[in-house]
Amino acid sequence: MNDVLASAVPDAADDLAFIPLGGTGEIGMNLNVYRCDGRLLAIDCGIGFGGPEMPEVDVMVPDPVWLAERRDRLVGLIITHAHEDHVGAVAHLWPQLRCPIYAGPFVAAVLRRKLGEAGLAGEAKVHVVPLSGNLSLKPFECQFLRVAHSVPEAQAVAIRTRHGLVLHTGDWKLDPEPLIGPPTDEAAFDALGDEGVLAMVCDSTNALVEGHSGSEAEVRRNLAALIKGLRGRVAVTCFATNLARVESIALAAQAAGRQVALFGRSLRNAEAAARECGYLKTIEPFVSEDEAGYIPDDNLLIICTGSQGEPRSALAKIGADTHPAIALGEGDTVIFSSRMIPGNERGILQMQDALARRGCRVLTADDHMVHVSGHPARDELRRLYGLVRPKYAVPVHGEWRHLSEHAALARELGATPILVEDGDVLRLSPGRPDVVEGVPTGRLAVDNGRLLPLTGGVLSARKRMLFNGVVIASLAVDGTGRVLGTPQVSAPGLFDGGEDDSAQLAAELARAVGELPSTLRREDDALREAARSVLRRAVGRRLRKRPNVEIHLLRV
Repeated sequence: MNDVLASAVPDAADDLAFIPLGGTGEIGMNLNVYRCDGRLLAIDCGIGFGGPEMPEVDVMVPDPVWLAERRDRLVGLIITHAHEDHVGAVAHLWPQLRCPIYAGPFVAAVLRRKLGEAGLAGEAKVHVVPLSGNLSLKPFECQFLRVAHSVPEAQAVAIRTRHGLVLHTGDWKLDPEPLIGPPTDEAAFDALGDEGVLAMVCDSTNALVEGHSGSEAEVRRNLAALIKGLRGRVAVTCFATNLARVESIALAAQAAGRQVALFGRSLRNAEAAARECGYLKTIEPFVSEDEAGYIPDDNLLIICTGSQGEPRSALAKIGADTHPAIALGEGDTVIFSSRMIPGNERGILQMQDALARRGCRVLTADDHMVHVSGHPARDELRRLYGLVRPKYAVPVHGEWRHLSEHAALARELGATPILVEDGDVLRLSPGRPDVVEGVPTGRLAVDNGRLLPLTGGVLSARKRMLFNGVVIASLAVDGTGRVLGTPQVSAPGLFDGGEDDSAQLAAELARAVGELPSTLRREDDALREAARSVLRRAVGRRLRKRPNVEIHLLRV
């Protein structure tokens, strides 16, 4: 965003503003901030995936620099539900924010495990807010409203301020039979409409989809019928926190005479949090990964991670035949009970192809009714707008095409839409709502516990190496810079040949160094840079690439 504008305009102390730092104009990495009279309230803090356009990155989080610089004004962080794109970045970013965290019982149970794994259990305090409860974080008065979604205990947040009432829907849908938890509390939304809603900040994921998103109960019926007719081993992959789906799969397995095993750390963590909160009571204890391999094929069903093609997931290892406890092959079936998150299509299709190569039958939502979305289609959006009747509509949680379609629909339904993107400061009051400034935003890559800027040296070098290769040379010289012996050069990923290409590069390097001025050969840094330039030009002539070149210089 415009850093100059952000620094030129001081933070307002007498307004109400919405400031998305992630998740608006993109899928994932949700991080939203409300500003009221100089105080700040954050809602959600999630991850995103690199996708095929960023192969050097697996997981990303929003850059919280603007918020972290103002953490003395941050009254708290509210988490609406337990999906990774809303909660997955908390453990990564909390050390910069250091604010109280507020969440419902299930997401709190999930989050405590994440914080414990990150070594933050003793520092980051998670306050449990009762479902449909209230929370006072002055000057924000927050009311939580139960909504159906593909995870238990999802909640919208009604935020009351002296400037007006804003509804932050989070992720939601209208499901008459969500199976776990009650349906969306339409009466509570209608009551907000009667009170008067200044603005509704609303989920746009399925704004392009006509009709209704479908019911989880329909998926349960279809899974039961489908699994009953299968032979051999059966594997089903879904989102770990979709407890209604996990329960439906387990009940279908039990009805078909199959024992159920969980494969994947996130599934086991979700199960532990679920049982802690009183869910999955009708499900028999899951068998361990080690036990699963000894159960007859027709009596086993496994639920596994990997629905989004994650390369280190349980299903990826099964597809590659590298899982230590289980294997699938001819006569077995794999069911993808999930949707493709945009950006993950390539990884998912590659995984499905690997499973098919092993002889597995692969079933997806394109072939069978094994998944419904947790987000509202257009009929559900129409219903919510009819209940809430907001004056202004602010589409979030989607790419630009989703936001613009949502905005057009909101206008048809009587609300004035306002399109924003990450980094915009939308002043809602006083006066007519408008984007009045911009704040810095960005993305950070999660790399083995580190947070790295996408444009920083480490990832830039990694991307260059990915596309242009790397050349490593070891060079020994005497005190005058005369080359001793033969340099050793390797160029992994650049040449198909064995030693010929490396030998030619080594000879060219030795010859070029020998031709350098004597004063330059006596300076280590100058000699390294000259050697680097020689190798880069040599590879450029052969392959038209500019590789990363690393020189190990030994002066004897």
